[in-house]
Amino acid sequence: MTGDPVRISICHCLACQRRTGSPFAHQARFLRKEVKVTGQSTQFILTGDEGTRAKFHFCPGCGATVYYEPEAMEAFLAIPVGAFADPLFPPPTVSVYESRMHGWVVPPRDAEHFP
Repeated sequence: MTGDPVRISICHCLACQRRTGSPFAHQARFLRKEVKVTGQSTQFILTGDEGTRAKFHFCPGCGATVYYEPEAMEAFLAIPVGAFADPLFPPPTVSVYESRMHGWVVPPRDAEHFP
């Protein structure tokens, strides 16, 4: 990446919970033009809870999600925050699908919250 994320979010939708095996997905969205992708990936198109689609790219060796392309947002790529392996990565500023959020999860208070 050559730029900063334009959005850091957590998603509590059921599709993200199933995909990650976690109670939420944590991702950073970048301008596509500021991300250089190299190497091979295995791809899978996932349809989210409300019908939106994204093409996920996985490492063919270990199966980790490397990045994904939200179908409705061609100017952006999203990268799972865990892929950075950086405990100092900034916290999420947006929390979506909170109606499906596990009761013990506590998003940052100052984040935008969407049901």
